[in-house]
Amino acid sequence: MNDLERAEELNEQGIAHSDAGNEELALQAYEEALRLNPRAAKTLYNMGLIYKYRNDWVTSFDYNQRAYALRPEHEASRWNLAIAATALRDWATARKAWADNGIELDGVDGPIEMDFGPTPVRLNPNGNGEVVWGTRIDPVRTILRNIPYPDSGFRCGDIVLHDGAGVGKRESRGREYSVFNVLELFEASKLSTFCMEVNEATEQQMATLEAAFDAAGMPFEDWTANVRTLCKACSEGIAHEHAGDGEEAPAWNPARLVGLAALSYEQIEAILEQVPGIEQMEIEISLELEAPA
Repeated sequence: MNDLERAEELNEQGIAHSDAGNEELALQAYEEALRLNPRAAKTLYNMGLIYKYRNDWVTSFDYNQRAYALRPEHEASRWNLAIAATALRDWATARKAWADNGIELDGVDGPIEMDFGPTPVRLNPNGNGEVVWGTRIDPVRTILRNIPYPDSGFRCGDIVLHDGAGVGKRESRGREYSVFNVLELFEASKLSTFCMEVNEATEQQMATLEAAFDAAGMPFEDWTANVRTLCKACSEGIAHEHAGDGEEAPAWNPARLVGLAALSYEQIEAILEQVPGIEQMEIEISLELEAPA
């Protein structure tokens, strides 16, 4: 067996180790493969992939750039190079990689700030995998428009860096959208997350509250109504039936949990003071996740 054949064998071993969850053994196999064949583009790509999911952007950039130079027709290398370049704020490289992927961009340099439309993203994909909606401003960055649960560590208005491959689907207004797994927080929001508990609330009272916050331009989400728990298979796009599917909607729950995204508690108070009949509602508000100073 010559060096090139042995390098190919080691690359396959690396893939098997990676699929089994042993990244260190995978990297050892890839490194030995590259020693035997430094021009093995797919091995360079495979190493860049591991470092991407470790958020080691400098190393991922290096391997993907080398893979891309050797095999410019390989789409996945171009995408991962662009993702790493975006994480590193290397806009010139990111723009070139997106252009090579056939994506038309506004402007000629600097950050990409466009409107690619609504996009669902999965926060903490290796954890509870909460899916929220946002506005995609470039191929792999999205501004969160929903209010995530506080234990996610994310806030409404955060800009997140996400993967380029969709994992699952969500539907909105009759159209399906791919869900992208978030890789990391790119830019923190200035908004804090507040939780508002409303007890013995009627549907009309909740509608009045929501209208007041909407009129003030403050994000408001009735988590009791809007949040749906899915199993992992359904969340990632493999839909199947569950016991209870198709049953009638549950009766109105007068105990409501609401998410608010605001700069301060005082902002919320000022809106509540204008709500008709507010004195009849039993409301408690707590700060759950504060924006970084």
